[in-house]
Amino acid sequence: MDQTEAATARREWEVFRQRREADLKQDHGWLSLTGFHWLPDSPAALGTLPGLWSATGGQAALAARPGDGVAFVETGRPVDGLFTASLDDEESLLWVRYGGPDGHRVVVELARRGGRYAVRPRDAESPVAVSFSSVPVYDYAPGWVLPGRFEHYPRPVDVAIHTAHPQVPGTQRSVGEVVFSLPGAAAELRLQVSAAGPGRLNLTFHDETNGAATAGWRSLTFPAPNGGAAAGPLVLDFNRAVNYPSAFTEFGTCPMPVEGNRIPAAVEAGEKRPDAA
Repeated sequence: MDQTEAATARREWEVFRQRREADLKQDHGWLSLTGFHWLPDSPAALGTLPGLWSATGGQAALAARPGDGVAFVETGRPVDGLFTASLDDEESLLWVRYGGPDGHRVVVELARRGGRYAVRPRDAESPVAVSFSSVPVYDYAPGWVLPGRFEHYPRPVDVAIHTAHPQVPGTQRSVGEVVFSLPGAAAELRLQVSAAGPGRLNLTFHDETNGAATAGWRSLTFPAPNGGAAAGPLVLDFNRAVNYPSAFTEFGTCPMPVEGNRIPAAVEAGEKRPDAA
């Protein structure tokens, strides 16, 4: 990479960082989570949430009255009576909102994890969200922009994984492997990746900075060669490695890396632990 290419890459990384910070500062983003509640079989109050919540027969249910001040996020219609919603596993829905002068302070996310329904309130004035300024990061490191290749599996493989929540099992649908070498090393690494939307791949990985300078694991999303439909060369820019939401909040249910997705080196690039100096 010559000086012009390096300068361009750094500017693009700076734009990436600006967008990442803006995303984290959204009113009801991941930093606003203030709780995690499994829905009971019978209608019951959950913490400070208004209304009565339950889940039976594959559906989640909420019973509330206008005096509870709850409204649907999508329509703004007040919740008056009993309402249900259905999700597939791993799906989420920003279902209802309440609180604050305009009734928008708290948004309640409905989620289905491991076949069970749960809700997570997202408070725009949560202590984590209010105190957040930025994520500590390593300075841009051109040496952690690595060439590699993608080897596509004939068909996706579902791999059981752990998540950040001990009661939530997880599954990664691996679509193939990225193959690359570390700086100055000849041996190749093979790590499993999942699809991250059209034409993009995601690598969830451990490295030797975890638990010290960085969180327990991180994530890197990057363009797939050939739109992700076939094998081919790619670039892994570890300067764009980011924390999962569980690094910021105890209420995350984020996926851990599949077994073997470990880089045997200190990847001193990308985001650090949120509490790093």
